[in-house]
Amino acid sequence: MEVGFLGLGIMGKAMSINLLRRGFKVTVWNRTLSKCDELVEHGASIGETPAAVVKKCKYTIAMLSDPSAAQSVVFDKDGVLEQISTGKGYIDMSTVDAETSLKISEAIKAKGGDFLEAPVSGSKKPAEDGQLVILAAGDKALYEEILPAFDVLGKKSFYLGEVGNGAKMKLVVNMIMGSMMNAFSEGLTLAERSGLDPGTLLDVLDLGAISNGMFKLKGPTMLKNNYSPAFPLKHQQKDMRLALALGDENAVPMPVAAAANEAFKKARSLGLGDLDFSAVHETLKALDHST
Repeated sequence: MEVGFLGLGIMGKAMSINLLRRGFKVTVWNRTLSKCDELVEHGASIGETPAAVVKKCKYTIAMLSDPSAAQSVVFDKDGVLEQISTGKGYIDMSTVDAETSLKISEAIKAKGGDFLEAPVSGSKKPAEDGQLVILAAGDKALYEEILPAFDVLGKKSFYLGEVGNGAKMKLVVNMIMGSMMNAFSEGLTLAERSGLDPGTLLDVLDLGAISNGMFKLKGPTMLKNNYSPAFPLKHQQKDMRLALALGDENAVPMPVAAAANEAFKKARSLGLGDLDFSAVHETLKALDHST
């Protein structure tokens, strides 16, 4: 199977390499074209524009940073819309709001193409290991056709029905994750300030009912002040904002998520946006506790 891949950030690069390793022919594009060079070493071809990639490939996957980037690649000059046509499928795996997915879907369908939104749950390491959870919605036939690629990229794929449902599910998941990360950061800081060993707290949490993969993965690195970005904080804050907007639409009170969003905004104001989302922990350290 030959696929196009648009966007070679932390996630897209790892996903593209997995496809190449598993025998897929992959044509890649990135806004900064030099980022494609490493993929060429793994056997990829380069498309000069998103339109060129779509022209060459029956299936094109996009993994972009936010709604603005997702729309730009589709609607701008030399974008996806210039070459999408009947018999071609476009799979957007970016994390965006449902409105953005619907706008892209309508434009693709108007040109005769098929569309699937397929945001993923998971960050850098799951992407590298092919262990993402894929939340797909849209054209069912396209979902079934692209499953061989999804099986390489993820450990499980869900088909969630109409376009918009994938985006909503991803925002709910990331909203919970962001809220948990703030509670976790507060707990680590409270333990330390109370004279407890935060490392022992990690052991206690891991043995209890609230044990989870995120605490186990992020806790040790947070205690070492290591915030190498697996999932950049600025993207987590974007997802919190989009989730809160979804809450507004559905009249769901979300005080915990709103407070978490403010903490991520504080972290961005401290210049931590490009670090891992666990760097929200630093906002607590930044508080004056000399009194």
